[in-house]
Amino acid sequence: VRKSKINDFNDPFYSEMWGLHNTTKKGFDINVTKVWDEYTTGNPDVIVSVVDNGIDLTHEDLAANCLPSGQHWNFVNDNGYIKAGDHGTHVAGTIAAVSNNKKGVAGVAGGDAAKGQKGVKLMSCQMFLTNDDGSTSSAGGAAAIKWSADHGAVISQNSWGYNYDRDGDG
Repeated sequence: VRKSKINDFNDPFYSEMWGLHNTTKKGFDINVTKVWDEYTTGNPDVIVSVVDNGIDLTHEDLAANCLPSGQHWNFVNDNGYIKAGDHGTHVAGTIAAVSNNKKGVAGVAGGDAAKGQKGVKLMSCQMFLTNDDGSTSSAGGAAAIKWSADHGAVISQNSWGYNYDRDGDG
């Protein structure tokens, strides 16, 4: 039984986020509520780079935890313009969606808006870009990780897909 020092967050989809705290299947979650209760909900001194699609830097549940413009890099186009992508925005939300703000989801380290506690800061290092024709361009995975570390990131999130020959037909 959870002995909470904080109330369950008021984010509308919090109860559907079984990966954070699962009461029906023990061991199928990260049990982050214990960390929130006993340690932290996030710290704005920590920068997390998302090396993936671009993050939607203006998303209502992410913007407050994103670094300012000019502190992100698009490695596909070699410029500072980030084109939002679904997967990059999704993983950014899992990391640092502003928690307890009556919007969307709660991030693992998104802070606690109701208590005025800021979450970690997100840095978008875009190495995947969905083109207008639906294809994907990619560039600079290793360079993105190094660049983010050189620019203050202490954690690098790299949730990349991998295609392989499942049926052995080449």
